[in-house]
Amino acid sequence: MSDFVDHRTARPDGRPVNELVTQASEQLSSLVRDEMRLAQTELARKGKRFGVGGGLLGGAGTVAFLAAQALVATAIIALGLVLPLWAAGLVVVGVLLVLAAVLGLLGRQRIRRATPPVPEEAVRSVRKDIETIKERARR
Repeated sequence: MSDFVDHRTARPDGRPVNELVTQASEQLSSLVRDEMRLAQTELARKGKRFGVGGGLLGGAGTVAFLAAQALVATAIIALGLVLPLWAAGLVVVGVLLVLAAVLGLLGRQRIRRATPPVPEEAVRSVRKDIETIKERARR
């Protein structure tokens, strides 16, 4: 009777169920670790984008502040002198405001690319893994 196979403890490939469960557990642990690394990498990438966008917005705020200072200086010059200095001050203010607008738009664009701060690639991958596990469990 050595050819007798207990179907509760062995599979058709001859490996015991406990060995298969151990292997599945190890593979699942490895899969979870890999997915966590993917999520961490994705969040780091999005964090960098968010930081660059925030920096650009900070730059836009600084340039806008300088534009306001130049506008005040221009008003003082306009009161104390005649048109040439006043006109030059307005040109400087106009250039600074255009620069602030460009930096603000670039910063906003970078921040939009970084949001939502959800590791979308990792979530998709986990969902795919779950579907694969469910599909194989049905077999």
